Amino acid sequence: MTTHAVRLDVADATATVLSADQAVTDWAARYFGQWWNATEVPAQDVCTGSVVIATVDRDRYDEVALGVTQEPHGSTLYARAQLLLSREVSSGVIRAVSPEQQLAYVSEPGRGRLEIFGCDSGAVATATARLAREVVRGILLRNGWAVLHASAVVGSDGRTVLTLGQKGAGKTTTALALAAHQGFRLLANDRVFVRPAPDSSEVDVLPWPAAAAVGLGLLDALGWFGVARERLAQGEQLHPTQHERVTAAIRAGVSEPLWNGDKELKAQVFPDQFEGWFGVPLATGGTAAALVYPSVEKGAAPAEEGTVRWLAPGDFMSGATEDRYPDVFGLLGVDGGGADSVKQEVTRRLGRLPQLPVALGHDVAANGEFLAKLLGA
Repeated sequence: MTTHAVRLDVADATATVLSADQAVTDWAARYFGQWWNATEVPAQDVCTGSVVIATVDRDRYDEVALGVTQEPHGSTLYARAQLLLSREVSSGVIRAVSPEQQLAYVSEPGRGRLEIFGCDSGAVATATARLAREVVRGILLRNGWAVLHASAVVGSDGRTVLTLGQKGAGKTTTALALAAHQGFRLLANDRVFVRPAPDSSEVDVLPWPAAAAVGLGLLDALGWFGVARERLAQGEQLHPTQHERVTAAIRAGVSEPLWNGDKELKAQVFPDQFEGWFGVPLATGGTAAALVYPSVEKGAAPAEEGTVRWLAPGDFMSGATEDRYPDVFGLLGVDGGGADSVKQEVTRRLGRLPQLPVALGHDVAANGEFLAKLLGA
């Protein structure tokens, strides 16, 4: 049986995805290839480093799942689904099963080895990409990076604009306004890796690969709604985590925002679709140059605000705030957002840069023009 392998390289971190199911490694190559360096390699050459091994096999899934339930185990939520976990004290091996998703896991943190078993190729591919990202995150965090809750775009000179704020503040709106209308490259939609540059007083920035959540109203304001509708009509798909109501609305040409209670349902855009569908190139890294703190109100004219805003501890991710993907598999080895000393030094360095609180409206082109002028782009 042929084993396929895709190696992920970003900064000083490397991990390899292995699977006999090429759909799994193709998914990893697609998901990471635009932001991280994802390359196919001969499986026989993978003899060192961290590996994620994915197997689509119902019998192996049943075997691991049964083993978890027959041992003393606990329960938690992971990726919004129940996860049952057991741990061997002597070896440190962690076994887990998500019955709802029909996924099972065997993690050996001491060896840098994680195995995923499932019954459906698509579910295994999605989980494999998620866990491969966690493996790389752990390596980066242990090597002195931290995770900042921010969107980011990069100019032609590598200078990076970070957009910060609470959920719903307008981070995505700000970043996409610059990327869609002012020629910036998109670095990340919601999170970035940051570290104090080792050879200067600057802050290096890396992307956090993820599907981007874009509301239907914003999709329309960017001029992308018709493109998405046409692509879906041709048989292409957005990310499978997208709610079926969103897909149905795009197909029907309905661009009004959709809500599930107080939560807006959004389109989930693959990283490569920003360039392939919407003509927005992606950046693979940059150096922080300015921090923008937006607030978005319907009917507002873009303008600077008189308030003062500075980077705060709450702008960083941490183990306490990482509720969707807690480190249940022992992949990180440090706090999920990075070491406190790294966060403090990043905060000090970013504090020297322009801090720009802005008010934005729903006219995305006007927002982009205003922001570009403000930033001197």
